[in-house]
Amino acid sequence: MSASVSQTAGKITTHVLQRMKNNHEKIAMLTAYDYSMATLLGQAGIEVILVGDSAANVMAGYKTTLPITLDQMIYHASSVVKAVDKPLVVVDMPFGTYQGNSKEALHSAIRIMKESGADAIKLEGGHEIVESIDRILTAGIPVMGHLGLTPQSINKFGTYVVRAQEQEEAEKLKEDALLLEKTGCFAIVLEKIPATLAGEVTRSLHIPTIGIGAGNQVDGQVLVLHDMLGITMEFSPRYLRRYMNLSEDITQAVKRYIEDVKSMDFPNASEQY
Repeated sequence: MSASVSQTAGKITTHVLQRMKNNHEKIAMLTAYDYSMATLLGQAGIEVILVGDSAANVMAGYKTTLPITLDQMIYHASSVVKAVDKPLVVVDMPFGTYQGNSKEALHSAIRIMKESGADAIKLEGGHEIVESIDRILTAGIPVMGHLGLTPQSINKFGTYVVRAQEQEEAEKLKEDALLLEKTGCFAIVLEKIPATLAGEVTRSLHIPTIGIGAGNQVDGQVLVLHDMLGITMEFSPRYLRRYMNLSEDITQAVKRYIEDVKSMDFPNASEQY
């Protein structure tokens, strides 16, 4: 059996992702926000790391992604970039740094690339943000799109339910996907939309699609690391598969540590100088 595109590639680039789609090779993507976790993802062979604005939730405790700042995203991205050589590192542009002002969007994107060393940025939205995407691309910065459920627009939608179930919204999503590809995005995340629609969009595009809650007809998948490892347990959508239960494991480990400290079992003779 011949080696996969991903295995034979050195650094994963946007070009490698395109080759993977053309070769019908699925793309594996996870979020990371710090050096230690990113190191483990790189060692495991992950192809794309998203430094997501979900850091606002899992790292800072906010209810939505809206409060996280550009400086905070650059901090998290810098930590991740230091940890890995092979994966493509994509950074979410936070809310308020690109909507409605293409000059500010370019400035924000340049700051992310220069100060973090990341490989690409990601923006949420369709035709509403095309001007910002176009301006960012003129600086040679790769852009990943994001359609469907766009968490930065939670106050507009008012809910995290599945998007594009009605014909009108589905048609708009398909049009936006083609527009993002035409504008120059190298890939598009499709979040929480019907699987059949995601498949239709994927087949209509030359560029790769990455799904989260979008079924298995897309070109790759992404999950929030803390969700799939079972560190965060309060969030349980249908699409989430937990591969570990670290919440329980870590809690039990800390309890054992406390017991050993209280009983003076730790440190024992072999753990002293």
